[in-house]
Amino acid sequence: MKVSAEWLSQYVSLDQVDVLELAEKITRSGIEIDSVENRNNGVTQVVVGFVKSKEKHPDADKLNVCLVDAGTGEELQIVCGAKNVAAGQKVPVALVGAKLPGGLEIKKAKLRGVASMGMICSAKELGLNEKLLPKEQQEGILVLPEDSEVGTPITKLLQLDDQVLDFDLTPNRSDCLSMIGAAYEVAAILGREIRLPEPEKELVETAEPASGKVSVRNASPDLCSRYAVRYISNVTIGASPLWMQNRLMAAGIRPINNIVDITNYVMLEYGQPLHAFDADRIAGGAIGVRTAKAGETLVTLDGQERKLEPGALLIVDGEDRPVGLAGVMGGLDSEVTENTRNIILESAKFDGAVVRKTSRQLGLRSEASQRFEKEVDPARVLPALHRAASLMARLAGGHVLQGVVQSVVSEEQERVIALSLDKLNEYLGTEISTLETKAILSRLNFDFAETSDQVLEVRVPTRRGDITRDVDLIEEVARLYGYDHIPTTAIEGPTTAGGYTKPQALRRALRGTLVHGGWQETMGYSFIREGASRKFPELGEGGFEVKLAMPMSEDRSVLRSSLLPGLLDMAQYNRNRKQEDLALFEIGTVFQGTDPSMTAQPRELSVLGLLLAGSRGEKRWNTPAEKVDFYDLKGALESLFEYLGLNEQVSYAADQPQGFHPGRSASIYLNGSGGNRKIGTLGQLHPEVQLEMDLDDTYVAELLLEPLYEQAGETVSYRDLPRFPAMQRDIAVVVDAGIEAASLMSAIRATGGSLLESVEVFDVFTGSKLGEGKKSVALSLTYRDMDRTLTDEEVAEVHGKVVETLEQTFGAELRK
Repeated sequence: MKVSAEWLSQYVSLDQVDVLELAEKITRSGIEIDSVENRNNGVTQVVVGFVKSKEKHPDADKLNVCLVDAGTGEELQIVCGAKNVAAGQKVPVALVGAKLPGGLEIKKAKLRGVASMGMICSAKELGLNEKLLPKEQQEGILVLPEDSEVGTPITKLLQLDDQVLDFDLTPNRSDCLSMIGAAYEVAAILGREIRLPEPEKELVETAEPASGKVSVRNASPDLCSRYAVRYISNVTIGASPLWMQNRLMAAGIRPINNIVDITNYVMLEYGQPLHAFDADRIAGGAIGVRTAKAGETLVTLDGQERKLEPGALLIVDGEDRPVGLAGVMGGLDSEVTENTRNIILESAKFDGAVVRKTSRQLGLRSEASQRFEKEVDPARVLPALHRAASLMARLAGGHVLQGVVQSVVSEEQERVIALSLDKLNEYLGTEISTLETKAILSRLNFDFAETSDQVLEVRVPTRRGDITRDVDLIEEVARLYGYDHIPTTAIEGPTTAGGYTKPQALRRALRGTLVHGGWQETMGYSFIREGASRKFPELGEGGFEVKLAMPMSEDRSVLRSSLLPGLLDMAQYNRNRKQEDLALFEIGTVFQGTDPSMTAQPRELSVLGLLLAGSRGEKRWNTPAEKVDFYDLKGALESLFEYLGLNEQVSYAADQPQGFHPGRSASIYLNGSGGNRKIGTLGQLHPEVQLEMDLDDTYVAELLLEPLYEQAGETVSYRDLPRFPAMQRDIAVVVDAGIEAASLMSAIRATGGSLLESVEVFDVFTGSKLGEGKKSVALSLTYRDMDRTLTDEEVAEVHGKVVETLEQTFGAELRK
């Protein structure tokens, strides 16, 4: 909300108040002031001038020579190139020595041999925002009203010495979406009286009753608690006075004509949106409120045809034809034009929720909808209506017919809240006296009565809809008492030491392990393009993509159900910029829909995604660069599982998951109390996917983190360094080609028991000498006892059992 200090001073005295200091006080009391804008951008010595004559320049077709009276006592000859300059106009004249925005200084000059003693200015040259000017004033010089007094400083005429405070309002402070609301706030902060308009006293009505010209019906009383109209006849459409235009422009609103400007002016003044209909274009002289039906349309004031959703609140005429979107925007067919003579003026209390819903459905926000969404003050519906009618009579020559025609469903009552002074001081840690509390409530213009020594019964005006409980009143007292005056006290009561939850601690551990291993963490978008996740196997139970109702773009239209599309986009982005050696990971959330009707929240899964591409080391003079492969990625995962103490429970099985290379991929399993559960996938991307994304060999992995959180220990386990020597035995066994080395290793570990320290595969061989469908797997077994030195006999005994297990279980033969 932009608040003009000049306009604000109409309601509360700002004498001897510095606007910047006032902004600081308002901010300290709870409403942040984003900025204080000075409307004068550097204009000096510019006055109102009268163009007495205009002649063509003798040597330039596009220039004119004007004689101008600028109130200096002599006629000024000024050369002007504007097309719209004419004799008899009042215009802004920059005298010699004047300064304009942008550092321009006006000097005596000669233009094509003709002397020029100043400059006739356009709005842009004065630093005005052209977009806020009436359309006819946006090009050429700025033509001033005929009643402008010659010699008057332009800064005074256009109120350029005004300062505008930008109120950054939170949703609960909608009472300050008006000049009067801001005035109440400033008066409370400064401790000054507030002066309000008295439209009922200013209003002069004719003897003719308005009820003979217009009728009102309300078919949606649950969505419109009051709908009131007045009838103003014989108006003359024209420009609004300059003082009103200046105030509207200071608030960021473009003047249009006197009738529309009055409705906008009163909306800014009272916070109550109004709408003016051309009465002669309202069928039957009847106006009403109802909800939209399926298939109805309305052409709004912006010229757009709007398809209305059932339930949207409409204003309709006597033929039940829509003429406006209630609380959002009027219809084009009933627009006030230069031919309008009679006005139906609307003021109402619409339900904020339905206005918000309609505004969002149509993507149409307005100053009116912004206020209705936050619930306008029901007590201002009629005063705003009277105020606008009074201004239309004064500024448009209209005749206000007698009475208000309205439909009233309910009257909102002021809340009465008991405020305990003991509770107030207990909450704030202060010793504010009863007298100080009463003074603060009086500054807020809240009526109150003292029911006991320590309790006040406070009557909260309807303009402050945010105050519903005694704690809200305590907050009001605190902010006007001054947060800086509230003493700092030590926290009392039991405290709980903070700490990470188990998943948080493990996430940090995983992140640290990967970063120390040379991986780079990424943070991708939660929104991806539709279908991108379907290229890869889904983790967890079956679900479906969750589409966004109003996506930012097609590339961000669904919630991700896999981290891999985002990681691949990053890989593609880096490859396009010659960054090909990548080790990326992301720990994030994926989403799976559980209900096609979207009546339930999607399932959220915590997932780790990894991507590896390029070389594992730099190319040097004596060593070539080696490309990463499947085992680099698998090794990184094994390091993580080992850190979590889960290496023995994790196994890998060759697999051909969707989106992965059919011969270089595997599924990851975790053996726990619930059995062997698949928790992820790793491998090389399918060649078709790599080709589609223009990537070289790329390896990715994705695994669920929740099962790891459940089984991992909360502390890291350590063991002593070995003090006794190990014994190593190597064996090579010939087995069927379909038997996995992991199965052999698992059987060896089970048989070797506590004496077997480790088992590693160091060679795999296939060839015709072994026979068709056979392979040789060479394994290195390390035996050690942590408490003593093993003997050859002990190792030979255990090793023999290992060989026997392989022979019986897998049909293995020792390779000779």
